Amino acid sequence: MAVKRKTVLIIVGLICAIALSAGIFGYNTYKKIVMPNVAADNAVSIFIKPDDQLQSILDQAEVAHLFTNLESFTWWAERQNLGSNLVAGRYIIAPGMSNRAIVNLLMSGRQTPVNVTFNNVRTKSDFAQRIGEQLLADSADFVAYFDTSTYFTTLGLNKDNFMTLFIPNTYELYWNTSADGFIKRMAKEHDNFWTAARKAKAKKIGLTTEQVYILASIVYSENDKASDEANRIAGVYMNRINKGMKLEADPTVKFAIGDFAIKRILFADLEIESPYNTYKYIGLTPGPIHMPPIVYIDAVLNYEQHDYIFMCANGDGSGYHLFAKTLAEHNRNRDIYISTLNKKGIKR
Repeated sequence: MAVKRKTVLIIVGLICAIALSAGIFGYNTYKKIVMPNVAADNAVSIFIKPDDQLQSILDQAEVAHLFTNLESFTWWAERQNLGSNLVAGRYIIAPGMSNRAIVNLLMSGRQTPVNVTFNNVRTKSDFAQRIGEQLLADSADFVAYFDTSTYFTTLGLNKDNFMTLFIPNTYELYWNTSADGFIKRMAKEHDNFWTAARKAKAKKIGLTTEQVYILASIVYSENDKASDEANRIAGVYMNRINKGMKLEADPTVKFAIGDFAIKRILFADLEIESPYNTYKYIGLTPGPIHMPPIVYIDAVLNYEQHDYIFMCANGDGSGYHLFAKTLAEHNRNRDIYISTLNKKGIKR
């Protein structure tokens, strides 16, 4: 009986040991899968490209010090074959998330949008670079689209004025939005911006929406420091347009030259052969010379009614101008400006 009882105790002990080991193993497995495993105090963005594998996730996680236990995440990700089931996009990993929740998220396609902001750009290459820095598609993708797409022509735009499609602002898009998807989204935003009220104002002043944008780009280039003067500057240009005069806007000459650092326009510059040289050609430039903020577009639509047909920067660096109704008065203002530049030693 003693031997039999001892045997029973041994068996019971083994069963308890196995149960305990199984419990410990189960608990450790449970911790690996469903317990929180984010060490970062704030949410971390993980970006997945179409051809990325698991190592890309691990590299980003290591740089961001994302996981409390990188090995446990790797173990679960490999068991779930995450590397072959990644869906491109931007994903937010928040504090408190488990390995299971993270893996499920990265395979789900439930990505978080990014805020894409653009403003203050002059050329299509600058614009392409700005957007390419914020989305998966790079600047080359956007330049190629700008140069080859026929989509712009379906909107009534051409290679010179297609930039008028883009209303500078901040937009929420998915990070893996293609160049085509981005342009078509911007077309919708353009249509939303040009409300019936804005279109009516454009018609009232005798300009198309594209022309309003182009004139706003010139006004902005004249004074990007003080928008409170934009309505008055727009009024000068509208007066010149209505009188059939050349705009004679210095910023258009800088655009024609392609050097935006120039602080002083020389007489020789005024002879440059370019449709963007408003000292040679009457009317607006073929396309915008800058991407004007919305406040400048509205400044053109609501330009100040006055009799000024001349203006000249006052030379103090504030961006403000001196306005004149007569050439004689303008020449006096111009002499003040030139004198100021000479005193500052600005020759170019």
